[in-house]
Order: sequence, then C-alpha cells, then structure tokens
Amino acid sequence: MTSPAEQAKSIRDSIPAGGLFAGLEWKVSPAPFPLGEKLADEIESLGRVLLQFYRATNLLYRKSVDGKQPEWVARWLDLGKPRELIELQRSAAFKNDVPRVIRPDVLLTENGISITELDSVPGGIGLTGWLNQTYSKIGQHEPKVYCTNSSVGDARVRKSLDKLDKIPDRPALIGIRDEMLHGFESIFGDAKHVHIVVSEEAKTYRPEMEWVAAQLGSRFTVCDSQFNDFAEGDAVYRFFELFDLPNVANARRIFELASEKKLRLTPPPKPMFEEKMLFALLWNRNLQNFWRQELGEGFLARLKKVIPYTWLVDPAPLPPHAALPGLDLTDWSQLKALSQKERDLILKVSGFSENAWGARGVYLGSDLSQADWSAAVDAALKNFETSPSVLQRFHKPSQVDTSWFDFAKNEVVPMKGRARLCPYYFVSGEGDAARPQLGGVLATIVPADKKIVHGMTDAVLAPCSV
Repeated sequence: MTSPAEQAKSIRDSIPAGGLFAGLEWKVSPAPFPLGEKLADEIESLGRVLLQFYRATNLLYRKSVDGKQPEWVARWLDLGKPRELIELQRSAAFKNDVPRVIRPDVLLTENGISITELDSVPGGIGLTGWLNQTYSKIGQHEPKVYCTNSSVGDARVRKSLDKLDKIPDRPALIGIRDEMLHGFESIFGDAKHVHIVVSEEAKTYRPEMEWVAAQLGSRFTVCDSQFNDFAEGDAVYRFFELFDLPNVANARRIFELASEKKLRLTPPPKPMFEEKMLFALLWNRNLQNFWRQELGEGFLARLKKVIPYTWLVDPAPLPPHAALPGLDLTDWSQLKALSQKERDLILKVSGFSENAWGARGVYLGSDLSQADWSAAVDAALKNFETSPSVLQRFHKPSQVDTSWFDFAKNEVVPMKGRARLCPYYFVSGEGDAARPQLGGVLATIVPADKKIVHGMTDAVLAPCSV
C-alpha cells in the first residue's frame, strides 16, 4: 500500500505536460472524495430524471410557441436572444434535440442534496476523466460501474468488478477507469470524425479537451472558431456558449450543416438549455399539470425535493391583492428591504450572458451589504428584457472533511470544507431509446469559510468514490 505522500506525488506527476486548465491550479487530495452508497445510488439514478426534465422542457417550449401552453413560457425563454437563434431553436431540424452531456451542480447540504443549476456546455469532462484514470492507478481504488446503458463488454467488466467491490474497506471509484471517455465518445454515434470546437471565451478548458481527443485517437480533434473543413458525416461538439456567437466565426457554418443533417451537432443551438430559469418554470404553479403529465408524479416530486424554489425576477406589476409565492412580497423592489437574515437568497443571471457562467453574476443576499444587495436587485429588474435573472432559495452547504497534500511541507493537511458534486451523464442512442450513462463525479471542496462553492486555487478537486 502506497503512502499518502506517494499517492499525492504520483497524481501531481501524472498531470499532462500541457496541463488540464489554462493557468489554473487546485489542491491535490491523496484520495478520492468518499460518498455513502445511498448518495452514490441517488446520483446515479438522477440521470434518467434530468434527461426527462430536458425532454419535457423542450416540449413545453414547443407547445408554448404553438399556443398549446401559456405564451409567456416561450416569451421568457426568448428574452434577449437574436432572431436567428430563436429561429434555430424553433426549427424542425432540431425539434427533439436536447443536450447529450448533462451536468448538474449538486451541493451537499444538511438536508440532503441541492441542485442549483444544470450546465449543458460543461467544463471538467477531461479533468474528471483524467482524475478517474489517475486515481485508479495509484493502487488502492477500484472502479465501481454506474451506468444505465452498458454494452455487453461493460457487463463483463462489471461482473468481474463485483468481486472487487465486495472486498471490505476497498474504496470504489464511481465509473470504470475510462468511463468518462467512453461516455463522451458514445454521444457521437457513428460519426466519421468528431471536431471539438473550442471558442476563445472557453480557452481555459482547451487543454482538457485536447487530452480527451488524444485519449480517444485520431477520430477526435480540437479546433478553434476559424476551422471550417467539415465533411458530411462528421460531428461537432459545441464547446462555446450561444451568447458568444459573434466571436465564433464558424458557428453559422456549423449550424447550417447541422440543419441540413450533414453534421451531427451537440449540444443543439437552443439557448433555452443555457437558461437557469428552467427551474423557475418547474416551480411555477401554472405549469404543474404539464409537469405531472410529462414527468410523472415520482420524477416531479424528486426534482422538487432536490431543486431549490426558484423565481424569475420579472418586474411586471402584480394586482394589488397578489403576492410573490413563498416570499410574501407584492413588488420585486421590496426584495431590497429584506433584512440580512431574510436574505438567504441567491440572485443570478439566468443565461445568454458572459456573466451567466462560472461564479460570475451570482449574488448571495446574506453575504452582501444592504447597498450592494439593492444594487444587484435594481440591475436584475432593469435588465429583465435583455438579460433576465432568477432568484433561488439558498441552502447552505454542510461541512465535510477532506485533506490535501502540501508539497512544500511534505505533509497531508486536513481541511474542513463545503462540497459541490458534478456528475457527468452522457446520452447515447436515438429518440426514445436514448439513455443517460454516468461517467464519473467530480468533487470540488472549498474551505469552510467560503459561502459559494466553485473552482478556485484554494479548492480541492478529486474524483468521487463509494
């Protein structure tokens, strides 16, 4: 059995020469982040629920456009979008398309897990794949298979690993060593060649995508927004946000070829899937019959259990006798007058904005002065027509124990922290036969004094085990 120091050094020494993130570092843990088996099973089974939520949301938008559901659904989701994107979103070519990579941000709280948002263009695919691969090699961590669309070959692997999983006290990594890579590869079907198009805005993540392409072989290449040598039968992984289209020179060509079914594209050019207001639609009382019909009582109850109550900050006036549900406010401007104790709320830009990803455009009311909170509320109301914001109940992450290796002092340092889990589900197959497969789970643990959990230099990044 290798020592923690040897394990940490082995992990650090395995980092690819080109790195995984441009200019970013993290604290190395000698071991994976452990999850209880009940939590691991809950996360694995979430993939089916979230895929159905995406499908239902897609249907809700289409029915709203057709006048079969409230018109304000499509109106809200189209706010601030250019006409050409709205036309693409409504086009028959992408009618049933949903993102083939689903990644929720999952906080560990005292009351269970809390999904704060869904990311349809997520970073971390290469990092999580590399972490799983690297930690599985340090000698004490066996992979645990969690997948809902396994091939016969995977079934054989799972059968052989069952024996290993029964060995007492042996941590089991979530996902086969290369399950992240196999999952990513599976979403492109039989495409001849796969182009991973990374924009300048997303260049921080280019090294990890180059690692993925190198692992998967010559069928995969990473290219920038100037590349245009696409051939019929190819596939494109769109690693750029739709708000950034003016800076992505080949986007128009990609969308044209995909519309003509000459190119397989994921995620589809549908800005609705980049909106955090999807959670506000889930909670909207006027839509509950729709959600029950399309999700079923079980899936709907499960989503409401793990997704915090979310509101769209729409400045439209309410009738004098009405109040915002759950807030007892009759006007959004009254939000500014809440006491600090009452401001356990997150205000954030919904989507289609350079401020809608990472930790940008996120305001925790209880962590701000009255003046700063008021300014954030005023900005959200002012910008509604071009860049709407959402308000969300804040469920404080619970404290967890982890450790990281201090290479300068050559010692393991214990750390109290707060954790975010990012499971990666890859959707392979077509139509109703499409199924999500969990490739792995990335844990980000920040020091306990941090209120918002996100990647930072002080954070520990590690794969998850059972």
